[in-house]
Amino acid sequence: MKAMILAAGLGTRLKPFTDSHPKALAVVNGKTLLQRNIEYLHSFGITNMIVNVHHFAQQIIDFVNDNRELKSLVSFSDETDEVLETGGGLMRAAWFLKDSNPFVLMNVDILTDMNLERMLQRHKSGNYLATLAVSDRATSRYLLFDERDVLCGWRNVKTGEEVIRRKADNYYQKAFTGIHILSPEIFSLINRKGKFSIIDSYLDLADGHIIIGYDHTGFRFCDAGTPQSLLRASQMFP
Repeated sequence: MKAMILAAGLGTRLKPFTDSHPKALAVVNGKTLLQRNIEYLHSFGITNMIVNVHHFAQQIIDFVNDNRELKSLVSFSDETDEVLETGGGLMRAAWFLKDSNPFVLMNVDILTDMNLERMLQRHKSGNYLATLAVSDRATSRYLLFDERDVLCGWRNVKTGEEVIRRKADNYYQKAFTGIHILSPEIFSLINRKGKFSIIDSYLDLADGHIIIGYDHTGFRFCDAGTPQSLLRASQMFP
């Protein structure tokens, strides 16, 4: 099985560090976010990964190439011409991922001890198009699911904006935590081009395909994308 780590973002929430470095190289207790997530994926037997790069791309490439263990696991997807967001970045890396059924996609600034093997088993149990890691935590934007954990829509509780693609008697809101397991069929179904969010494509496809949520509430999780959350991550992840 293969995996992609999304590391091309500008990391604006992590300024001033990202004025001169990519957020992937922010350090938590002596290890970069990128190294921690490569090791996390490797702990579940994933030995073939791709990392997309844009912001201070060469720093990421040099960091990996200077580490013999990491270098053997990682390829790169070049977005130095334009950062393509989550959806566009995934599509650019299709050449690498399309022969892996399924594959993992995750954000570089997510730290967790979630049992990825259990999530994979859930994904395979129904041969779903996508399985999204979610949890019960406070946020401004939520994914909406029905009683079977099937994706139905999206809600922004700050603005009141809501998108419903699949009807249900009741909707249950869960916070997305930036880890996906995907069938390579996704590449033939996405019709957006260029720069776009993968969440928008999930909503495009939700009415005709089964995309489910996998609730990992109870496992450690930190969105380490701000200076404050990096400090919190250092307390959570030795």
